[in-house]
Amino acid sequence: MADDDEYVYDEATGEWRPASEMAAAASAAREVRDSAGNLLADGDSVTLIKDLKVKGANQTLKQGTVIRSIRLTDNVAEIDCRHDAIKGLVLRTEFVRKR
Repeated sequence: MADDDEYVYDEATGEWRPASEMAAAASAAREVRDSAGNLLADGDSVTLIKDLKVKGANQTLKQGTVIRSIRLTDNVAEIDCRHDAIKGLVLRTEFVRKR
């Protein structure tokens, strides 16, 4: 390794590790999965597996509704979605299945 590599302190192990190694480990740990265990990625389409009441919108999204172009968030249990009638929709991954 070159001496000019950037190092980051890993609190889990208590060691200084190369930043590139830490970034690879963080992306591997950030696997977002749907209710059936399928791996989700940005841009995927998902289907709702149950009716969901949307807080603040006085609306219910029905089972089988297709949500297109999801975006992953920092929280592996949530995805950011766009829906025609609701802006800023965030869904729990336990209520969706990948199409």
